[in-house]
Amino acid sequence: MKKINIPAAFDRIDETWSPHIAARVNGQEVRLAKIDGAFEWHRHDGVEEAFFVVKGGFTMRFRAKDEQWDVAMEEGDFITVPAGVEHMPVAEEECWIMLIESAGALNTGEHVSARTRTDLPEL
Repeated sequence: MKKINIPAAFDRIDETWSPHIAARVNGQEVRLAKIDGAFEWHRHDGVEEAFFVVKGGFTMRFRAKDEQWDVAMEEGDFITVPAGVEHMPVAEEECWIMLIESAGALNTGEHVSARTRTDLPEL
């Protein structure tokens, strides 16, 4: 058993958009990441993804068919992105987030790019 202090763990994350594993629970990973700027449009087929804002805020952009909408996320907010829904987080300044998703799920979902992270570091 290991205890982790979440705010202190963020001090060990140097790079934005680089998720780190804080814990594993029932086949899920609890990941911490610093985000800044816009990510890329992506989706996770068959995998839901949850976001909790630890510090700061960001906008979660969604699109489906011919529709696009935004959800403003502030400190303390939590949102679940349904499987298969295309989304893109955008932070106007550095924001700290906690994510919960299936172990091994790629941060860029079904789309592999230069921002795809594999072999995530553990905190």
